[in-house]
Amino acid sequence: MSTVSQSSAPGTGTRPPSVPGTAKSSGTGTSVRRVAVASCIGTTIEFYDFFIYGTAAALVFPTVFFPALGSTAGTVASFATFAVAFFARPVGAMLFGHYGDRIGRKKTLVSTLLLMGISTLLIGLLPSAETIGVAAPLILVLLRFAQGFAVGGEWAGATLLTAEYAPPGKRGLYAMFPQLGPAIAFILSSGTFLVTGAVLGDTNDAFLNWGWRVPFLFSIVLVGIGLYMRLAIEETPVFRANQAERANQTDQPAQKLPFADAWRYQSKEILLSAGALATLFAFFYLGTAFLTSYGTKTLGFSRPFVLSVGIASAVVFGAAIVVSALYSDRIGRRKVIMGSCVAALFWALALFPILDTGTPAAFVIGMFGTLAIFGVAYGPCGALLPEMFATRYRYTGAGLGYNLAGVLGGAIPPLIAAPLAASFGGIAIGVMLAALAVLSFFCTRALVETKDLAL
Repeated sequence: MSTVSQSSAPGTGTRPPSVPGTAKSSGTGTSVRRVAVASCIGTTIEFYDFFIYGTAAALVFPTVFFPALGSTAGTVASFATFAVAFFARPVGAMLFGHYGDRIGRKKTLVSTLLLMGISTLLIGLLPSAETIGVAAPLILVLLRFAQGFAVGGEWAGATLLTAEYAPPGKRGLYAMFPQLGPAIAFILSSGTFLVTGAVLGDTNDAFLNWGWRVPFLFSIVLVGIGLYMRLAIEETPVFRANQAERANQTDQPAQKLPFADAWRYQSKEILLSAGALATLFAFFYLGTAFLTSYGTKTLGFSRPFVLSVGIASAVVFGAAIVVSALYSDRIGRRKVIMGSCVAALFWALALFPILDTGTPAAFVIGMFGTLAIFGVAYGPCGALLPEMFATRYRYTGAGLGYNLAGVLGGAIPPLIAAPLAASFGGIAIGVMLAALAVLSFFCTRALVETKDLAL
């Protein structure tokens, strides 16, 4: 088939007939539906923690942690800390991918959930710059790095759980469930800030001093639920079969560095997948963080209105994920993602002229369109990346491709979007996004279709 065929890497091969894609038929006590639910809850919690940071970075962090810099510089500094997590994600993908490929998906995912939960809790407890001075933003950056480090290991493991349990021909369907986590998390994060602001008042001292901390502290409850769900599932049958097969192959050397194998045998796929998903991350950042800031600070809409639009657009986002994931089982992952890239190219150039009309309806259209395109690209990814890599380094390979895309599309735009908008207007951001869409289209086109490959 291609360079992404499972047989393209040494030490892999066609799975034995006795190793199916479902847990029930493999003799475990874990059903594929339970795995799907557990993965969805897990990614919801991880991305809830990730999103509340983005919302806080747009609404309160410039005031709480960067008060001396002024409005524009404070916003840039706040989004710079937001971008730090994207640089941390490839590092997390390598470390957690290493252990995910060596000791298993389940144990590694428990670790990522704990790290994310503790980091988020500590952000909620962090004193302001007024209280401890320059130490506050420095600690904030460190904790944000830890958040990115955890998410770097989370996504690949969660999607592998569902993809490796899924029956043949339905990987898009089942790998959709962890992809729904960000949509649900965006609803929860916007909702908690909306409720907190409504109770305390968006502009009063209580909200700025401690009210914004409530969503961060609440995350520890969600982490407890996620841990319970993850501890209740078993390791995937595909991973266990691969471990057993390698144990029986005395001529195969022990696997020490999955990262080295992934880069040695499939570096092309890692780099192409990073380019293919770059636009996805750019629209992710744009729709979930930057437009929240742009709507309140530039367009002058109230925080409750902007957050309410965010909740509604997250529903559109989730619907787009479902539709695109299901279609990817029918027509292929590449076609769906390439279609999203074409839509992103035209939407990027039209978005800010629409927004800058300044009407509430235009803002609603802008948010809905941005997150719908993001959802169309995001739906097939949960199946695409696991299908591209051999089992023995699948966690590492999928995680690296996904999180390198995060650096390109999720870390760079936050650093330059606000200065671009201030100097040239919003259309400059649109041109940047359009260029990324062209890159993603051609990288996706260079990949091969994977939907019919056996794991």
